[in-house]
Amino acid sequence: MSEFEFVFVLYSLVLGLSLVELLTGLGRTLEFKLSRSGDDRAFSVGWLTPLLALFVILDLLSFWLFAWSVQDHVAANRTTVLGVVVFSSAYFLASRLVFPSDPETFTELDTHFFRVRRVVFMMLLVMVAVQWAFLLSVPELSRLITPTNLVLTGVLAALMLAGAAVRGRRASLVVLVLLIGRYLAVYVQ
Repeated sequence: MSEFEFVFVLYSLVLGLSLVELLTGLGRTLEFKLSRSGDDRAFSVGWLTPLLALFVILDLLSFWLFAWSVQDHVAANRTTVLGVVVFSSAYFLASRLVFPSDPETFTELDTHFFRVRRVVFMMLLVMVAVQWAFLLSVPELSRLITPTNLVLTGVLAALMLAGAAVRGRRASLVVLVLLIGRYLAVYVQ
């Protein structure tokens, strides 16, 4: 087993749990919505929370792929393991916040979105900063610091800041669609 494989197992485990947390939240919410079908107590899922979940999934996948691309520069030591735990735990916490534990306390899920969006976007933004700090700290990874990557990261950061700042449903929807579109454009390349 290589040093990268040793560290990547932990990273993958926690990121995998983050993905499971998002899917569990979606499943719990849809199950609750379906149980209310035809009931006089309406429950609206809306678009904002599911789109935030999709964005977090795409962002999570980008970090998973990034880890693979830098595998030759990952050492199995206490600092790396601690960093991986902190980083992947932050992802788990962000994922945990996307859907409420108890959707039955809401009549519309958009209310939950507006309560958690700033925290989720800011946590993800901090992780982008950590990723770039890592890139800048390893001279051999300078090949990844290209004008295209700088622009794509700048667009991502600007959109995440906008996602944390905008107030209305329509503006939030536009920002989420742009964030998802940015990732899909990168993945399709």
